[in-house]
Amino acid sequence: MLDLNRNWELKICCNNDQKVFLYTIGVFIVVILLLWRTFLLTPFKLITVFLHETSHAIAAWLTCGKVEGIQVHANEGGVTQTRGGAYWVILPAGYLGSSFWGMILVLASTDIFTSKIAAGCFIAALVIVLFLAKNWTLRGLCIGFMIFIGGMWYLQVKTKVKILRYVILFIGVMNSLFSVYDIYDDTISRRINSSDAEKFAEVCPCPCNGVAWGVIWGMISFVFLCGAMYLGLIILS
Repeated sequence: MLDLNRNWELKICCNNDQKVFLYTIGVFIVVILLLWRTFLLTPFKLITVFLHETSHAIAAWLTCGKVEGIQVHANEGGVTQTRGGAYWVILPAGYLGSSFWGMILVLASTDIFTSKIAAGCFIAALVIVLFLAKNWTLRGLCIGFMIFIGGMWYLQVKTKVKILRYVILFIGVMNSLFSVYDIYDDTISRRINSSDAEKFAEVCPCPCNGVAWGVIWGMISFVFLCGAMYLGLIILS
């Protein structure tokens, strides 16, 4: 049940849990920015592409379409092959969906129980996509992260190493930051003609071009990130 007595205006901030939450996000952001162009973050960038393509697939299924295959490439690109469904829903679902899942993961990290649920759902999604994968990069990514997240779950349950919440939070923060960057890089900076935003501009009756849609989606993704931090503080209050 929704607790209407929660500290929605954050007049009382910050207790120890809230401080740890904010400090951890701050540290993760600094680490991510410092290591942005290193190979250490490549698996986490690719998992953001995985969530991007999975969001396309979910949108196709929800609009009665079919998913014929999913690919994630080592150069941080990806393709979801769909047939049928509502194209105008499927196209924006990639960028906005990956930002949304980043927010969900950040919020899930506020409690160990919800972290376990998020980890379980993540592993289930990896298993499902593994059967839809059309290239070995995606297959390896799915298997690797199943082992990684499963290992973190094992450490959480069977040992004194309580790290699962922080792993889920890191993936959430990384996903949120990379989603915003990916929108900027694909639709505003380089303006790729085959980007989802350019394709959406062609099918949408609105007078916006691909860059405009990129700006709009980027703002929405940034709101998701800020919203995750705000709601996280409320949950921990």
